[in-house]
Amino acid sequence: MIIDLVQGVENYIGGQWREAAGEHTTSVIDPATNEALATVPADGREGVAEAVNAAAKAYPEWKAVPPGDRIQFLFRFKQLLEEDFEAIARLISRENGKTYAEAAGELRRGIENVEVACGIPTMMQGYNLEDIARGIDETMIRQPLGVVGVITPFNFPVMIPLWFLPYAIACGNTVVLKPSEKVPLSARKVIEALERTGLPKGVVNLAHGGRAAADALIEHPEVRAISFVGSTPVAKHVYATAARHGKRVQCQGGAKNHVVVLPDADMETTTKIVGDSAFGCAGQRCLAVSTVVTVGEAHAAFRDALVETAGSLKVGSGLEPGIEMGPVITAASRSRIENAITRGIGDGARATLDGRGLRVEGYPDGNFVGPTVLDDVEANGFVASTEIFGPVLGLTPVRSLEEAIEVISRSRYGNASSIFTTSGASARKFRSEVPTGNVGVNIGVAAPMAYFPFSGWKDSFFGVLHGQGRDAVEFYTDKKVVVERWPQEWSRRF
Repeated sequence: MIIDLVQGVENYIGGQWREAAGEHTTSVIDPATNEALATVPADGREGVAEAVNAAAKAYPEWKAVPPGDRIQFLFRFKQLLEEDFEAIARLISRENGKTYAEAAGELRRGIENVEVACGIPTMMQGYNLEDIARGIDETMIRQPLGVVGVITPFNFPVMIPLWFLPYAIACGNTVVLKPSEKVPLSARKVIEALERTGLPKGVVNLAHGGRAAADALIEHPEVRAISFVGSTPVAKHVYATAARHGKRVQCQGGAKNHVVVLPDADMETTTKIVGDSAFGCAGQRCLAVSTVVTVGEAHAAFRDALVETAGSLKVGSGLEPGIEMGPVITAASRSRIENAITRGIGDGARATLDGRGLRVEGYPDGNFVGPTVLDDVEANGFVASTEIFGPVLGLTPVRSLEEAIEVISRSRYGNASSIFTTSGASARKFRSEVPTGNVGVNIGVAAPMAYFPFSGWKDSFFGVLHGQGRDAVEFYTDKKVVVERWPQEWSRRF
C-alpha cells in the first residue's frame, strides 16, 4: 500500500496496532517530490517503554517454543515477503528515493537472511564431551538472551532490519524494532507480513520515534542487547551508552570505502562496476565506493572513462522507468553534499563532473544531486577523510600498490575496500594487507552473503560479533556450560 495522504504512523505493540503518540511530530518526506507521506513522533519514548514491556511479557513463552517450531513462522514470513515483493519494493523506493531495481535488490538480500535464519535448529546447536573426568560429562548449550532492541537507518529500510530480526526471534528472543524516522513505512509492511504468519503477540514489536526513542530502548533495563546501524558518531554514542547500561551491543558505523585500480585492470569492466558502486542508491550505502586510488598510468584512462559513464546516468524519481539514480534522502542532505563538493574544490580538487544544482524535469522540488567526480583529491584532505554519503567520488593517484594500501591504512574507517587487477599476486597482497573488514577483488560492492558476517573494522564497527550468519547466532544467544556427574551407585538406590 502506497501512502497518498498524510497520516500518523502506528506502533505495533503486543500484537496490536496503536497510534504512535507524541505532542511533536516530524514528517516523512518523498525525496523525489518533497511531499509529506506521513508523520512520526519526534520523541517516542512512551511507545518504546510499552513495546519493551510487551516483549518482556512474551519472552518466557516464546523461549519455550522449540527452535524447529519457531522457524515455521519464518518459512511463512519468507513466502509472504515474496507475495508482497513488488508492493514493498515500491514503498521502499517511494520513501527512500532509490530506484525500484535498487529497492528490489535490497529486499532480495533481506529475504536471504530470513532463509538463513531458518537453519537455526542446526546453527544454534551446542556441543558436548563425555568423560571429561571419569563419570563426568560436559555440555555447552545455547539459550536466548531475552528482549533485544534493533535500531536501523534510512538507507536500507527493509534489508537492515532483516539482518537482525529473523535471527533474534529464531534464537528465541523477543524484539523491539525502532526504524529510522525518515523511512518508517517500509518497516510497517515487514511487520504486517510477520503478523500474518500468526507469530505470537509480543514476540516482535515496532516503536517509532527519533533519538529519544532510541535512547529509551538502549537504556531500558529489560533490554539485553542492542543491534544498531548508522553513522560513526551515533554508533559511538550507542555503543558507549549500551555498554554503560550493561547491554551486549553491535554497532555498524560509517565508512569511507576505497577501490584500488591497477594499470592491468580491465578498464571497461572496472569503470562500469565502480560507477555502479559509487552512484548506486545515490551513494547512500555503507559499502559504496567513495575514493578510487589509481596506480600509475591507470589514472587518466580510468578517470576519462568514469566521467563518461557517470555523466550519462539518468537521474530522476526512482519509480520512473529507465531511471538509474534517484534523489538523496532530504533537502538537508542535498545541501550538506553540495557544500562538501564546494569545500573539496576549494581544497584543490578538480571537478571533472559536477552534480551540484541539478534540476530534474517534472520534479522541481526533489532532493537531487548529480553524479560528481573530483580529481586529484588529497589523500589526507576533507573529501578523502569524510563520509559524504552521497554520489561523490574522489580520485587519488599514487605510484604503487604499496602506496595505495598505505592510503587505505591511514583512514579511520575500515568497512570495505576493493582492488581491480588481472594479477593474482597483486590481489593476494591486497587482501592480505588491507585493513578493512570486507574485501573485494574485481568486485565493486563487497557485500557478504547472508551466511557470512557483515564485517567492519576500526571506526566502521564497534563490538565483537557482526550481523548475519553464525555471528548473529552467537550474538543473540548466551552459552551455558553444564557439568554432570551421575555415579552408578546412586542409581542403585532407587
